[in-house]
Amino acid sequence: MDFFPRALFHCLVSAALLAMLPGCNTDGVGETNPSVPATTTTAQLRPGDSLTITLQGVPDPSTNQVQIGERDTISLPFIGTLSTANATPAELAQRIRETYIARKYYTTVDVSVNVTERYVYVGGEVIHAGRIVWTPDLTVSKAVQAAGGFTLYAKETKVNLVRDQKAYEVNVTLAQKNPAQDVRLMPNDSVQVPRSPF
Repeated sequence: MDFFPRALFHCLVSAALLAMLPGCNTDGVGETNPSVPATTTTAQLRPGDSLTITLQGVPDPSTNQVQIGERDTISLPFIGTLSTANATPAELAQRIRETYIARKYYTTVDVSVNVTERYVYVGGEVIHAGRIVWTPDLTVSKAVQAAGGFTLYAKETKVNLVRDQKAYEVNVTLAQKNPAQDVRLMPNDSVQVPRSPF
């Protein structure tokens, strides 16, 4: 047996042995992405949410477009900064109404709060990093596609999903092959695509 056939034989044997080792499965069979706990409720307002707040039943009715800041606050005419922490749209509407009345700007006021847009954030090795508008069917792989797809240097099997200050590692290649493994996103999630060392 001359050198090249012998080298080829050793390569084939080595590849066969590696394929039998645990964790060396390359076709995705048997692999699973983590089970990521859902947030308490999608109704709860979060930083980054865009809102339309309407004041009616007053001499100067108004419609205000606001966005919740990083510290769970919004700003409204006359009453200034107001906390949105742990509130649903209905609860925030009640909070706004009570604040206007307590500060004696109005004796009565009708307040409605509607969420106009919610976002997730996609960064790292994608073509267009930034905010992606959240929809109930948005998944990790869909968010990456909405960000223009992976760059040439992306490590697609080790994508980092951050939810409620906890990180989870998601294999997007597996998710693309098996949609059941594609983790569904929640408002304010952050997806970070790392750079492959190779």
